[in-house]
Amino acid sequence: MIREAKSRFKNVAALWSMGKDSTAMLSIARKAFLGKVPFPVIHIDNSIDFPETYQFRENLERMWKLDLIVEKSKIKPNLSGAACCGANKSAALKKVMSKYGFDALIVSIRRDEHAIRAKERYMSPRDEHFRWNYRDQPAEMWGDYSQSPDSKGHIRVHPLLDFNEIDIWQYIQKNKVPVNPLYFSRNGFRYRSLGCTRCTSPVRSNANNVKEIIKELETTTVEERSGRDQDKEQEYSMQKLRELGYM
Repeated sequence: MIREAKSRFKNVAALWSMGKDSTAMLSIARKAFLGKVPFPVIHIDNSIDFPETYQFRENLERMWKLDLIVEKSKIKPNLSGAACCGANKSAALKKVMSKYGFDALIVSIRRDEHAIRAKERYMSPRDEHFRWNYRDQPAEMWGDYSQSPDSKGHIRVHPLLDFNEIDIWQYIQKNKVPVNPLYFSRNGFRYRSLGCTRCTSPVRSNANNVKEIIKELETTTVEERSGRDQDKEQEYSMQKLRELGYM
C-alpha cells in the first residue's frame, strides 16, 4: 500500500505523532524502501507534547535519517474536539499541505480505534477544503485502489486500517521497533494512547516492556483510547472533526 502510494502520487508525505502506530508505519515504510523512509514526515506540534515525546522525535529523526517537517499548531478556542487537537491541528495540517503541495498523506489510523474511523478506506479522498464525504466512500474491491485526488484535493492513505492494537505491538516486538518510553509502566501507570500533556491520561498497568504489554492486551477490558479526552465526547463530535480534516 505504501509503495502504491509512492508510485501513484507526485508528492507524498506521512504524518508522525511519535506514537506506536505512526512509528510502526514508518518502520514498514523503511522495509518497503530498503531501509529509508522515501518521503517527508510531518509532525503537527502544539508545543505541549511530553518531554519524552520530543526526545524520542529527536532520537529517531537522527537514527532513521528522517526528512522531518515540524508545523506548529496554535491552541485556541475550538468548536469541537479538544482545543489542543481537533480543528486547530487540522488548520496546521492544511497550512503545511498547501505550503509543500502534497497530494497524498499517509496516516496510521486503525479501524478498531473509533466507530468513525471504521468507515474509512485504504485510499480516502479529501476535497480542497480537506472535507471527507463519509456518505460517499469509494469502493475497494479485489485490491483495486484506483482513487486519485481532484485538482485541488488530496488522498489520505491508511495502510494500517486492518491492524488492531495487539497487532501493532506484535509487529514492534518482532521487528525491534523503537517506541516512546511513555508506553511503559511507571509507578503502576502507563500510556496506551499518546496525545499531548493536556488531553492524555495514563491507565493503570504494570507492563514495563513490550512482551508484558502484549500479555496485558490479551486479557484487558480497558479501552485503548480511554485516556484520550476527544474520545470521551459524543460520537458526532469526532465525525464532525473528521469531516473537517482531523486525523
